[in-house]
Formats: sequence, C-alpha cells, structure tokens
Amino acid sequence: MTDRSPATVRLLLTAVLGLLLTLVGGPAQAAPEGPDEGRAWFGPNLDWEKQTATGYAERLGATPSLYAQRVHYPLTDDDVTYLDQFVQQATSQGAVAVVELQPQVLLDQLSEQDAQRLAGRLDALERERDADVLVRFAPEMNASWVTWGQSPADYRRAFRVVADAVHAEAPNAAMVWSPAYGAGYPYGTAYGALETVDPERSAALDTDDDGDVTEADDPYGPYYPGDAAVDWVGLSLYHFGEVQDFGENVRPDDGDFAARLDEQAGYGDERRRRAFYERFAEGRDQPMLVETGALFNTESRGGDDELDVKRTWWRQVLAELPSHPRIAGVTWLELRRQEAEADGDVVDWRAVHRDELADDLRADLEDSSVELGPVTRVLDQETGNEASQQGWQPDDVSAEMGWIVLCVVLLAVAYLFSGLAGRYLRSWRYPDEDDPRDRRLDLFRGWIILAVVITHIEVSGPYSYVTLNAIGAITGAEMFVLLSGVVLGMIYAPTVKRFGEWATAVTMWRRARKQYLVALAVVMIVYLLSLLPFVDASVITTFTDRGTGAEGEGASGTVYDLYANAPRLFDYPPPWYAVKQLLLLQIGPWVFNIMGLFVVLSLLLPVIMWFVRRGLWWLVLAVSWGLYLLDAAYGVRVLPSQFQDVFPLLTWQLPFVHGLVLGHYRRPIQRALTTRLGKVLVGVVVVGYAAALGYLWLCHRFEVRPDLLPANAYGYLYDHAYIRVFLQWGRLLDLAVMVVVAYAFLTTCWKPVNAAIGWLWIPLGQASLYVFIVHVFFVLAVGNIPGLDRMSIWQGALVHTAVILTIWVMVKKRFLFSVIPR
Repeated sequence: MTDRSPATVRLLLTAVLGLLLTLVGGPAQAAPEGPDEGRAWFGPNLDWEKQTATGYAERLGATPSLYAQRVHYPLTDDDVTYLDQFVQQATSQGAVAVVELQPQVLLDQLSEQDAQRLAGRLDALERERDADVLVRFAPEMNASWVTWGQSPADYRRAFRVVADAVHAEAPNAAMVWSPAYGAGYPYGTAYGALETVDPERSAALDTDDDGDVTEADDPYGPYYPGDAAVDWVGLSLYHFGEVQDFGENVRPDDGDFAARLDEQAGYGDERRRRAFYERFAEGRDQPMLVETGALFNTESRGGDDELDVKRTWWRQVLAELPSHPRIAGVTWLELRRQEAEADGDVVDWRAVHRDELADDLRADLEDSSVELGPVTRVLDQETGNEASQQGWQPDDVSAEMGWIVLCVVLLAVAYLFSGLAGRYLRSWRYPDEDDPRDRRLDLFRGWIILAVVITHIEVSGPYSYVTLNAIGAITGAEMFVLLSGVVLGMIYAPTVKRFGEWATAVTMWRRARKQYLVALAVVMIVYLLSLLPFVDASVITTFTDRGTGAEGEGASGTVYDLYANAPRLFDYPPPWYAVKQLLLLQIGPWVFNIMGLFVVLSLLLPVIMWFVRRGLWWLVLAVSWGLYLLDAAYGVRVLPSQFQDVFPLLTWQLPFVHGLVLGHYRRPIQRALTTRLGKVLVGVVVVGYAAALGYLWLCHRFEVRPDLLPANAYGYLYDHAYIRVFLQWGRLLDLAVMVVVAYAFLTTCWKPVNAAIGWLWIPLGQASLYVFIVHVFFVLAVGNIPGLDRMSIWQGALVHTAVILTIWVMVKKRFLFSVIPR
C-alpha cells in the first residue's frame, strides 16, 4: 500500500472542517465515562481483516455497546484509514470504539507530533461521526511478550505524552491504562543481578528492594502513568486452562474469574495481594475495562466441549459485574489464531462463530447487567436518508408542509382542468388509447428521471427549484420505482405470449445480471477515478447530511464515507470482507445506491409475475403490504447492501409490486377510472385530500386549533406521514394522486404538452435506466468544475441545461446502448 496525495489532501480538508465546526458547533462532548454504575458495556475485539461489525451483530442477534480494534502507532496513512473505517463501523451501530494502540517503534522514539496527529484524527472523528473512543495505549505493558513491555519509565512518559495531546485536542476520547493480570509476573524474564541487566529499569521494577525482579514485586504500580493521564483502567483476564494443562480445553473451575479479580489465582503461594480492582478502579474511582476470553484449542483431541468451556467463563464474568460496579466495559477476544502459550496450536477464542454459542451468549447477556447497544447516537447512512434525494430543503417543518399542501392543491386543480379539457378541448387528447408503448408513460418517466438528475447535480437554479418543490411530498425516487414496475408489468404478458413464460423469465434474469454487473462496474470506475490526483470524487463517494433525515438537524454536517474499505480491494490478496462488501454493493456512490434495489427487484420479477398472470394479484398485494407493515413495525434489514440504508427493501418493494399489477391490468383499470363513477370517485379523493390539507394549513397559518384535532396536528402530520425513507402513508397517498392526475392530464392535454416538451422527455423516459446510470459521471464531472459557484442561479441553469442536452444527445445517438441497460 502506498501513500497518495489525495488522501493527504482529504485529511487536511477534514482537519479544516473540524476546526470550523469547533468554532461554530459549541463545546465538545465529554469523554465517555461509562454506563450507569452497576451496568457494563460489552462487545468484541474482532479480526477486522475478516470480520465486520454488521456481521458480528447479525451472528450475535444483538447490537454490542462497544467494539475494539488494534491500530499501529505512530499512525501512518494506512493506519488512519483503518482507524476511520473502524470508527465508522462502530458508530454505525451506536457503539463505543475501543482503539488499542500498538507501538511499532521503541517507546522512547514516540514523539509529541505522533501524539498530536492521533489526537487530531480522534477529534475529527468526533466532529464527523460523533464518536466515543477509548484509547487503550500499549496494553499489557507489564508483560515480556510485547516489544513495549517492562520499560516502566519510558512507558509512563509515552502514555502521558499521548494523554496530554488527547485531553487537549480530543476531549471526546478517554485514555485507558491496561496491564496484564499479574500472576506469573515477570513472566519468565530472567533479570538476574540488577547491576548486570539495565540497572535503571530493573531498579524501577524491584519494588520490594530485594535486589531482583521476581513474582514478589508489584506487577502494576511501576507502570501507572498517574491519575491526571488515566481516565479508565483496564486488565487482561483470560482463561488459558489450568496450570498443569495450559493451552488445553479445560472447563473453568467455579470462582476462577472471581479469584482473578481478588488477585488470588495463579500466583502459586498464599500471600495476600491487594487486588487490581481494589487499587485502581475502586480506590481511584475510575471505570474499568476488562478484556477477556476463554481458550479453545482446535488442535487438541481431548478435554471439555467448546460451549462448556466458553459459556462457563462468560457466565463467571457476567456474574461478577454487579459486585464489581466499577467494571464499566468488557471486551471478548473474538479471534482465531496461533498462541505461543498453547505451543503454537491454533486457538479459537470466538464466542459467536457457531449458532449454539451465539444464542447462549445473547441469552446470558440479556439476563445480565450488561448494557447492549446502541449506547451512543446511531450514525449510519440511514440517519441522513432524506437528504440523499432531496438536496436543499426549506428551513422548517412549516415551510416543508406548506410545499406539500400547495402541490396537492395544484394537483387537484390540474385534475379538474383535465376534466374540462377532456370535455371542451377534445383535439388535445392523446390520439391512440390502444398504443402498446403508451408515450404518456414515457413522457412522465422522462420528467421523473430529469428530476433525479437535476436533484443530484446540486447547483442552484430554476430547474432545481422546480424539481425540489413541485412534486410535494414525493421525490423522483418513488415515481422512478413505481413507473419501472408499471412498464415491466405492461410488457411482461406480451413478451410471454411471444416467447413463452420460461424464456421470458430467463430474459428478465439476464437483465438483472446485466444490471448487477453494470452496478459493480460503476462502483469500481468511480473509485478508480477517485485515485486520479486531479479528480475529487468526494462529491459522490461521501455523503453529507443536511439534517433532514431521521436524526434531524443534530446530524447536519455529518460526513459518511461510502467507500470506507475500497482501498483494501487492492491488497494482495484482498481480504474477503472487502470483496464481500463490493459484491453485496455495500460500497458505492450515494447518487447510485438505488441501483441495488433495482437488481433485487428485477430478480424477483418473474416470480411475482407468475402469480399476477394467474389472477392472484390480490395475494401478491397482500404479501406486499404484509412485508411493508413488517418493516414499518420491526425495521427488518434483509441485505447488508448500501441501498438498504436509504431504500429498505421490504418497504420499497411496495410501489414496485403495485406498479407491476397496475401495468399488467392497465387497460381494465383505465376503463374503470374513466367511467363517470370512476371520475367522480377519483375527483372526490383528490379534491377531498387537497381540501383537508388546505384546511390544516389555514388553521396552522392563522393559529386556529382544528376541531377534533390536537393543537400540534400540523407538525405531527409531517413527522408521521411524510418521512421519505419509510414511505409513510402521506407519501403513498401523494404518489397515488400524482400518478392518477398526471395520467389524466396527459390524456386530455397531450398535444400541447407533447409539442412543447415531448421531443426531450420521451426519449429520456424510454431510456430512463440508461440515463440514471450515466448521470453518475455527470454529477462527478460537475463536482470537479473549477470555480463553479453552486449558489449562482445563472451558472446552475447553464450547467443543468448542458448536462440535460448532452444526455439527450447520447440517448438519440444510442451511445453505449449495447453495454448499458435501458
């Protein structure tokens, strides 16, 4: 892995952003002090080359309250990347991040500049991700098996340097001092006579002044950096087996963990020692972090069962928490590795790699005093989902609801006008009601896809003003999904009639495969372009919350890195977790994330249409609504893909499935709605809905409390009916009204509309998926125009016009049509 100038530039820009936010964002939050007394956080110390936070939480069946990772120190550019990725995964679940710093040089070679770089990065992570971090600096420093071990003076100095920088620049982070359990100290090191082996160091370790360093000396005190430097204390307490069976699969004896907390286990004599917990946690009133785990030797043929060994140990750990209330955190070693203490055998410390283990651990955690997550603000892309499609929004709920009401009223007016036009201006009507292509849908799709393109190219101007406000409560995304379903539903039956059902299904699956391969290609092309020194791809590879998502204004300004693990794809060999994230579309540009939804829906298309074609549309719709309600109640995440954060599959299948049914039964539905009774019923719904919203708006505007409604009905309606990512009932109603009104308007006013704008919108609508794919690169290109003033109306209008016309020419010339799906 090599150093890249863009990474350095991004680091500098992040530091500048952090400084600005410091000036305007108020005081920094305090360092994490732990949960309420008597409670403890719990989480794993993962192998981050092979495991992810999401994967662990899924296996456990619960969200941990902390995660731990080892990071080399001093930080290189690669280490900064690892640190950022780790904190991103932890904060995406609302978990505390435990960063274990492992010095890669001698302690006396660590500098203040190294500490300041670390502290600056931690502070930036707090600003960007609201992260709570525990810095576990050079743990087990009293041991002989680490390169930084048993050098107390150098260790205390290095710890204090890091602590000073962290306390000064990153007040959200806490310093953890964490030695190894003292039994066996000095762990086989043969010091001999003090005068022959580093007299200064040995003298510091000889706490009983007997002229030698032995098990009688204090294993902790010489390494303690002082109360001013330490925020948390910690201790490594593992079960390795019994002394006579070290490294073998031996079930812990009753009280083994309690004996370690009492400083009585493993010393080999009956001498009373003052317990670490009593001295440093209770005695100094500091929260304590325990790193633990139970060894299971995979190469041993005998001994106790893995579940028995590990469950016995974690139950002992959990049982001691209430009587040791200063224990505020427990990390379990979730690794599989060779251990020198087991004669080099492969040892499995993991507790959730088997369902039996994970189920028992989760049950025991839920019955204990452990506090599972989230314990901090959950910070994943879902917290900023609103902004991904809406861009700049009005300043308050009142203004936003005002636009929703206005647009619904205008839709009602348009519906009434279409009725008049159909009665008195018959020459305007759509000429061929039996047109199998139905250019009304093509024109409508063209408008919707242009709304998506204009919204994603975030510059001011008349185009963006219209696309952000004229649709009201819905966005181009809802219409894009619905109309895609309508068109596919229209063409499916004729295709089956021509080629047969199985051949049609295979064709659709091939189309889904092509969409998937194109999606992978776009994701990787964007990343490769970001490596170019003259390309700043952050406009699409990162996502900045505008404060309009589920987390509200408190999340405004938060930056999400959507390509966090992409650099690992170029390691040799690339780690599986990075490859899996690519294959599952967990990385990619935010303007493109809905593509994953289309891939999944396209795979399901033949199955859904099999039922629809057999008249079981009612069953299809019932299942669709059942899944929608299930997701609304429980928030089921079906896939780890990025689109799930913004377009949850079980929710967003609803407009697609309804579109399939509408498309398949388009003609009978159209006939029913165009009867006199149908027109009256539609008019009552559309006008009645507009009148109800208008009445609420007037009451809110003139501060009149509506009869039979609570005083806050207006604001309540916005919060509980129009949140986009959840497709709440207000958005679904607006979506239905928009489709019906637009279709009626285009039917009766077709000729003037088509003459004015059909030349542009129809070709784009017929190739809407193509337009969506290529627009990613236009968003990137606009983001790299030097000197562009994004708030200039005239520059914005020019940019939007140029992009729209360029894409139109590409469509007319069928540029790359053989490669890119349409």
